[in-house]
This record gives sequence, structure tokens and C-alpha cells, in this order.
Amino acid sequence: MKPITRLLVLAALMLASSAYAQTGIPIYGYQVVHTYPHSTQAYTEGLFYLDGYLYESTGTTGESFIRKLDLHTGKVLQQVELPPPDYGEGIVAFKNRLIQLTWQSQHGYVYDLKSFKRIGQFNYRGEGWALTTDGHRIYMSDGSATLRVLDPETLKQVGKIDVTALDSPVINLNELEWVKGKIYANVWLTHNIVQIDPNSGKVTGVINLTGLAPDPSTLADPSNDVLNGIAYDEKHDRLFVTGKRWPSIYEIKLTPPKSDQ
Repeated sequence: MKPITRLLVLAALMLASSAYAQTGIPIYGYQVVHTYPHSTQAYTEGLFYLDGYLYESTGTTGESFIRKLDLHTGKVLQQVELPPPDYGEGIVAFKNRLIQLTWQSQHGYVYDLKSFKRIGQFNYRGEGWALTTDGHRIYMSDGSATLRVLDPETLKQVGKIDVTALDSPVINLNELEWVKGKIYANVWLTHNIVQIDPNSGKVTGVINLTGLAPDPSTLADPSNDVLNGIAYDEKHDRLFVTGKRWPSIYEIKLTPPKSDQ
């Protein structure tokens, strides 16, 4: 995403926290279960877990990669580069394909999931931010309050989901993950992950990850190295989160909403 100032980050955080506190929507806390290593060179734009491995896409022009990672060591097991001028964004696996967005090039790429060999390309209007799937359809974010629904075979848009919290649009929807029948979405520039009902588009819960981010003084660019990255291990019911250039990936468990929220 485009660079921003620290002042704008702070303003966005305060507005988001204030807004959700007044909605009556349940706000979940978190508990860190395990911490795993993460490359501080990885500007995380997409993340998912599959068959024992993490898959990650990174952004910034000239530093965009898709990587298959060993969860426990952070070792890169497989990698493909996205050459300039493209800026890498979200990824998703569907059957034997790996699908990747670009930020502003208005096209994405399709790879063979096993070999990472590029086997196709597709086009879309506007920006590409993130992807996830429920196993039948693919969901795409573009930074707005609307998620696009894509046909997984043609990658053409076949529907949309307008995301709202008490009838107000929720903008800056970023990295996505399908978790137990809901779409989880990082809200860019905040510490929040929203839980979205895919049928109604309504936000049914918020995960507040305040305090998880590293000390800003340890980050290369604190204004931009923000929370972004959600992966879910359905078999073992494990939820992983991270941020852009963060040194760690966190496995977390949600804690119940406070009684006064």
C-alpha cells in the first residue's frame, strides 16, 4: 500500500478503536500461544497455511516474492520473484493453482502450486489487495468497503459483498482469510481484524490485537510496517497473524469479549 505518515496512522487507529467501541459489536482479545520467526525483509501482503507450510507474498516493487516457508524455522523452501514494475499483493491457493494479485497493474498471475511456474494471467479493474477462498469461491479486497466475489476458474467477478458495521461501510479491508464460515480481514492502519458474515456483509466481531506489534523503534518504517497477514490451519484450529517486516509470526487464541462491551 502507499506510504503514509505516522500522524495518519495514529489518527486511523484512534478512529477505528473509538468506532467499534460504540457499536455493540463483540470485541475479542487474544492470547499468544506460540511465536515463530519471520523475515524482517518480508513486506507481507498475503499469507495462508496449507499442508504444514506457510505461503507468503510480499510487496514493494523489486522486492515482491511468493515464498513457501517452514513455519518453525522461517526458512524459505521455495520462491518465485515478481519482477518490476509489478508490486505483489495477496495470494490464495485453489486446487493445484496459486493465484496472485498486483497492487496497481490491474492484472494478476496464476502459478502451478507445486512448481511455482507461471501458467496464466488475468485482469481486473482498480487495485488488488488480498485474496481468500471458501473452497468454492474466491474473495478479493481492493482497499474499499466492498469485497469482490470471483469465479475460481475464470477469475472473473461474479458478485460482491458490501461490508458494514451497524450500517456504516468498513473501508481499508486488506489481508483476508476464511475462518469457520467467516471472512477475517485486517483493517489497514489499525490493530483490528474484523469478522465478516459473507452472506450479509455485516461485521459480527472484531479482534483487537493492540499490543501485539513490535516496539516501533525496532521497525524499519513504523508508519508502514503495520499489522497485515492472517493464516488459518483448519485441521488443527490454529490462527496465525503477523505484520509487514515484523520479526515474528504469532499463533493466537481469541479471548472472550469483555462483559461491558
